[in-house]
Amino acid sequence: MPAWLDDFLWTYQNVVHALGINGLLALSMYVVLAVGQLSLGQAAFMGLGAYSSALMTLKLHWPFFVVLPASCVVPVLFALAIGVPTLRLSGVYLAIATIGLGEVLRAAYLNIDYVGGALGLSGIPERANFWMIYGLLAAAIVILWRVGRSGIGRAMEALREDENAAQVMGINIFAYRMGALLASAVLAGIAGALSAHVSSFIGPNEYGFEPAVTILSFALLGGIGTPLAPVLGAWILTLLPELLRGFSDLRLVFNGVIIVLAVLFLPNGLLAWRMRRRAA
Repeated sequence: MPAWLDDFLWTYQNVVHALGINGLLALSMYVVLAVGQLSLGQAAFMGLGAYSSALMTLKLHWPFFVVLPASCVVPVLFALAIGVPTLRLSGVYLAIATIGLGEVLRAAYLNIDYVGGALGLSGIPERANFWMIYGLLAAAIVILWRVGRSGIGRAMEALREDENAAQVMGINIFAYRMGALLASAVLAGIAGALSAHVSSFIGPNEYGFEPAVTILSFALLGGIGTPLAPVLGAWILTLLPELLRGFSDLRLVFNGVIIVLAVLFLPNGLLAWRMRRRAA
């Protein structure tokens, strides 16, 4: 690695790591919005990935190359458990249900001593690095891009645009919604594990209502036309508090304003163009 790049990563490593991790979280929101579902359980999935990976590292002393893929198991199981009752909901009802489930998990973290309670877990080894984070982000973008250009992507777009028409076309609505929720859980769980192993500390309040709204704002600002769009939104909203440090306490307010402005003036996000589909 060139010396200048090494110095840059050392000086701004927290911001650089946050950009990559938030990019993964933005993609976890992208996959559910791509099928027309407003699920806000990404913060909950992230918390499950973070806590399960931290416990595997601290309590079981597993190597990180095992911990990272294993950290997806608990979020996926949780997604399967909540998917059957909640995916029959839509719109704001689904959003409220998934936020409520996330708050239940946060309350559990606060009251279970084994996971650190209100004090959280500290002393987590810093085993994630720049190349790992951005390698996984790049892989996720490529996979989602290829899926988006395939027949699956066409079915997802049809489902997002008109659910009734998609059902008439023979698209299995529940299967696609469940698949999107599971993919979201995997991406958010990986992001949580990476975050825990670069910050060395996790706490219950990192996975509540505010992070859920922030993750939503990533996708609304960037758009969902391509996988690159929500990542762009995540990077802008991650860098904004660094540029406006004096207003960092108002980050949730900024995110709320951005959501309103995006809905009113940029309904398709900053990157409104869509990827070309392959011929059927």
